[in-house]
Amino acid sequence: MKSIRRSTAVLAALALALPLPLAAAGTALATPSATTAVAATSTPSSLHLKLPRPTGPYAIGRDTLHLVDTSRRDPWVPSAGARELMVSMFYPAHAGSGAATAPYMTTKEAQLLLEKQQQGKNFPPEVLSGTRTHAHTGARPLAGRHPLVVLSPGFSLNRATLTLLSEELTSRGYVVALVDHAYETFGTTFPGGRTLTCVACDTVEHAPSKEAAQKLMTKVAEGRAADVSFLLDALTGRHHTEGSAAARKYARLIDPHRIGMAGHSIGGNSAATAMAADRRIRAGVNMDGSFFAPVPRSGLNGRPFLMLGSKAGHSPASEDTTWPRDWHRLDGWKRWLTVADAGHFTFIDIPVLAAQAGIVDPSAPLPGKRSGEITRDYVGAFFDQQLRGIHRPLLDGPTAANPEVSFQNP
Repeated sequence: MKSIRRSTAVLAALALALPLPLAAAGTALATPSATTAVAATSTPSSLHLKLPRPTGPYAIGRDTLHLVDTSRRDPWVPSAGARELMVSMFYPAHAGSGAATAPYMTTKEAQLLLEKQQQGKNFPPEVLSGTRTHAHTGARPLAGRHPLVVLSPGFSLNRATLTLLSEELTSRGYVVALVDHAYETFGTTFPGGRTLTCVACDTVEHAPSKEAAQKLMTKVAEGRAADVSFLLDALTGRHHTEGSAAARKYARLIDPHRIGMAGHSIGGNSAATAMAADRRIRAGVNMDGSFFAPVPRSGLNGRPFLMLGSKAGHSPASEDTTWPRDWHRLDGWKRWLTVADAGHFTFIDIPVLAAQAGIVDPSAPLPGKRSGEITRDYVGAFFDQQLRGIHRPLLDGPTAANPEVSFQNP
């Protein structure tokens, strides 16, 4: 188990050695062989990274919430007291309103992420933290009730790695709650100058067996499901606790009958787990995550679910047997899509930013630009169809414009 920490969140954009992801990142519990990325030995501090411009018609506002669930102790550090979340709230805004462009992540968060990948000397943290976004702080929200999508990142990964998808959905008219779960990332900055690190990663790394590690990953998914239910209570004004006053202002922007959730890796497993526990979540997406916490045998009460993964890791005959098992348990509208030449990190910001830095992962040769487009288009189409009632033919079957995407139906 000593290699788990090294492989839980190997960032293709920033690492020179790129192991395939382990179960702690939401795939299979097996020690992989290493591959080598093509990269410069160092990245100049003058490099400016930027996210692709969102395709929707709406401007984007962003705030940050610190929420404390006083009804639960933190599952990883009980001595720390109540469970804490950091949430980036994206919302459709009036064009031209707001102040500065919202930061991608803090420099400390970037520093810790890079150090865990032994890239602190090769990639200045200011380059990553300075990634250009399209959201503005303090922007004036558009009136009306909008569908809400909750996003949960991969194990050990900061929530910022799902910023591209957050901005895209918001530009289409969604409110997005992008969540960091305390002690489950290499580094998340909390109020008061605290930056919490990944105690959960250390716990999984020191698990005495494969089975014990799997149980811990189930604990992650179930804990995040509880986090999301608490978050929904706070955002809809049903829960009064520390930070909830700031959260309640979103109640007037959110349609409580149109809520979805998506996640990467263990965040994707958490989407299904949260749906099983909370019927307010009407639709879910798992992006390349193993189902450590299984979909119930009884299904999800007919609610729709999208499984979007790499062809190598999540085809029907791949090593991860949780996808075929849970595919047959899904009892509503469903799609199982696989992407050729994709890797575990294809569905987050990393390959998009990596391409701008001239870094290539030969084990996942899908171009960074296409990685972002596929994720944006298919996840966006799913929520448009399931939460807005807009039929999206993209989900009906293979298309010539997207030859990398295959529809599975085992």
